[in-house]
Amino acid sequence: MGMGINVRERIAKRAAEEINDGMIVNLGIGIPSLVTNHIASEINVMFQAENGILGMGPSPNQGKEDPTLCNAAGFPVTVVPGASYFDSATAFGMIRSGYLDITILGGLEVSEQGDLANWIVPGKRVPGIGGAMELAKKAKKVIVVMNHSSKNGEPKIVKECSFPLTAKRCVSMIITDMAVMEITETGLLLKEVMAPYTIEEVSLATGADLQISKKVKIIKDV
Repeated sequence: MGMGINVRERIAKRAAEEINDGMIVNLGIGIPSLVTNHIASEINVMFQAENGILGMGPSPNQGKEDPTLCNAAGFPVTVVPGASYFDSATAFGMIRSGYLDITILGGLEVSEQGDLANWIVPGKRVPGIGGAMELAKKAKKVIVVMNHSSKNGEPKIVKECSFPLTAKRCVSMIITDMAVMEITETGLLLKEVMAPYTIEEVSLATGADLQISKKVKIIKDV
């Protein structure tokens, strides 16, 4: 099933809580791009885009867009004081050199071991893998934000990915419309549940072995 605007913003808001002062963060297409709207004013973070921006700010208000300023997905953005611009080669040099503290990406599937598939659905045409592989392997922390289930109701968190992999054992955290999970040395650990869902509902919707934290936090509905 698809998700409404409020659910997407809720996921983005939870992902924003993982960002600390002084970090350099890359945001993927879709839900990740909403994270900039949920950063606390006291947090100084530099958001990086593969098309050559360091220092993206919140989305512009309607009618205030700069047609020459966009993120890697082509959507209008703002910039914060101290922002800089450069070519894509420099942008990818930053990524491959390990300067990113966090990357927040969308996902098609994530395995219980942290394998990520997010670049292609077999049989569908795409322009290319883009920067997905570099981001998944070179960022210090990889957070995946996505629906818990596919449009057909199938689990997207699985024992083994069936789609072509972007990278193996790269995901640290998964945030969905139902829950927040961490990939640990012993497998998938449920840490938080999004109300109104229950632990039992999350377990049934997950296609992998799921360990339950001793103290699961309930994120209240908004």
